[in-house]
Amino acid sequence: MRVELGPAGPGDAPAIARVEVETWRTTYAGMLADSSLLAMSPERQARLWAGPIKLSPRDTWVARTEEGIVGFGYCGPQRDHRLPFAGEVYMLYVLPDAQGLGIGRQLLRAMFARLEECCLHSALIWVLRENPSRFFYERLGGRLACQRNIAFGGEQVPALGYGWGNLVPTPHRPKRSSAR
Repeated sequence: MRVELGPAGPGDAPAIARVEVETWRTTYAGMLADSSLLAMSPERQARLWAGPIKLSPRDTWVARTEEGIVGFGYCGPQRDHRLPFAGEVYMLYVLPDAQGLGIGRQLLRAMFARLEECCLHSALIWVLRENPSRFFYERLGGRLACQRNIAFGGEQVPALGYGWGNLVPTPHRPKRSSAR
């Protein structure tokens, strides 16, 4: 499968929202309240994505195949300044049918490269404790750095923060054209 990575454009908000909602519904089924997952709306999420994409398009990267956008990542400065990480990968999602093909790894590297461009040389990503994708971050060198609860649908859900203390040098830069 041919995959192209690049910054998101204004027209990508609906596809990003579709990936976000579909991934949440499949990944978090059984971990989060079904009613909250079913209440997620691709249309509402698309409206929410329009702002960040317009404001800072290079902070949101998409992975495209011949089928369209199959994954995305979103990053920027660390939101909790008490933590010892300069940058944060806010989101990284790949459609279930496209997982296991290296797309998540490519997107994570793109996020790291973007953080480096912004002189943010360390990074953190939050993942729900029950989410098996936490092992993906461990395989890519993320170290368990912190824990907290995240509010979702009126409940507190345990989350783990995985950190990378030094993104420089990133051994493999993302390819902007195509990757296999």
